[in-house]
Amino acid sequence: MGLLLTQLITHLGGRVIGTTSTTAKAELAKRAGAAEVILSSAVDDLAAEVRRLNGGQGLPVVFDGVGAHTFDASLASLRTRGHLVLFGAASGAVPPFDPIRLAHGGSLTLIRPSLGDFIADRSELLRRAADVFEWVRSKALEVTVTGRYALSEAAQAHSDLEARRTTGKLLVVPDAAAIGRREETQS
Repeated sequence: MGLLLTQLITHLGGRVIGTTSTTAKAELAKRAGAAEVILSSAVDDLAAEVRRLNGGQGLPVVFDGVGAHTFDASLASLRTRGHLVLFGAASGAVPPFDPIRLAHGGSLTLIRPSLGDFIADRSELLRRAADVFEWVRSKALEVTVTGRYALSEAAQAHSDLEARRTTGKLLVVPDAAAIGRREETQS
């Protein structure tokens, strides 16, 4: 998801400061358009590093697909009236927290989006899908499939995702279609 977000944000004129767990993934983020990439294991204070890379300022928006392990740093990386988009929970769900933290952080907002709320009816679904397909057609978004799993290996695909051993998109296909063998990206 991060690679797609990076491509889309840069296509729309934004500047991306990405975080990742490995140098291989950092290289992919740079190729996708990230201006800066922080190797999360190499810094003690992620939010301080984000602010350093952004001229001492917090960010207007942070997209967080990791969840529990990065939530505090994501909040601390925001500027006054910044927005945290918590779209995933790769490291687990964020525990309940006191909403006063949003006020203390500078009138921050938090959203936990769900796809269904953004495709409320068929016309909205078709409009949003058309946008995505146009971005793919125009090469603003390059979708890379890095792994193919037979349906019988679906549990392994989930395990690889949860362990953050993958990049790009994974496909789970009927067992007979998996004859092309799984191309696994181990990072």
